[in-house]
Amino acid sequence: MLNVDLLKSCFLRKNKTFTKFAEQNNTLYKLSCYNYTPTMKITMLGTGNALVSEIFNTCFVISDGDKHLLVDCGGGNGILTQLRRANLDWKDMRHIFITHKHIDHLLGAIWMMRMITQFMAAGKYDGEAYIYSHQEVVEILKSQAETLLQAKQAAFIGKRLHLVSVNDGETRNIMGHDITFFDIHSTKALQYGFRMNIDNGRTLACLGDEPYNEACRKYVENADWLMHEAFCLNDDADIFKPYEKHHSTALDAGRDAEELCVKNLVLYHTEEKTLATRKQRYTKEAQKAFHGNVFVPDDLDVIDL
Repeated sequence: MLNVDLLKSCFLRKNKTFTKFAEQNNTLYKLSCYNYTPTMKITMLGTGNALVSEIFNTCFVISDGDKHLLVDCGGGNGILTQLRRANLDWKDMRHIFITHKHIDHLLGAIWMMRMITQFMAAGKYDGEAYIYSHQEVVEILKSQAETLLQAKQAAFIGKRLHLVSVNDGETRNIMGHDITFFDIHSTKALQYGFRMNIDNGRTLACLGDEPYNEACRKYVENADWLMHEAFCLNDDADIFKPYEKHHSTALDAGRDAEELCVKNLVLYHTEEKTLATRKQRYTKEAQKAFHGNVFVPDDLDVIDL
């Protein structure tokens, strides 16, 4: 029987297996494979840690056609600039997930709330929008809305802009995909990651911006895609001191990915002092431990899932 998923995978990776595998199947399937266009993708709006200034704080959009999930919002109104640079309309970000309360992840959400409610008040925003997080972040966002937004804007909170509290282990269907949120067991602030069903049994797991904790194994193991922070290279640990800040190195991320039997590893939330060589060196270091595909995106890079 033809394994269509394998055929697609071979084509997307452009490896030598594709030619040999396709030769065993008829022309129709070959053409279907060549015409295959993945509908889901990740757009990395930012890839840097909290203190970067040359690149944007880590946040990204998971898209399925014209549906989008914005994950974290960076540290300010630069989120609007990054969305524009990525050719994404902020109005289309109808689902937003905030991992935790640190300002490099949260403050951009205040701007998204302001834009959404301001345009709602002006009659220029149709429909509803949703911001998901654990209860602590939801309460912060509610408080900020009451304090900072005009009354006519804040009036839309809970009516058309919904702040949705999710619990550890809770699954919700968002833009047609089941997403399970989980506590990553941060040592600094309560933080949630998530596991998302992509299609045909494939999954994506996001660990937020702290190291993998064994308590999260059931959400991460055997994922097709793993999004894992890498504060710096292991070779540069003496310079950047990731462990003092409770972060990982690229080598740590590679070891986690190998141990967890994931297929694709995406590294983010890095320092910015080595940008000129970051992609090459982080990839090489992670590959010392991990035998799958490694992605070290720059800001605005797009990854097809």
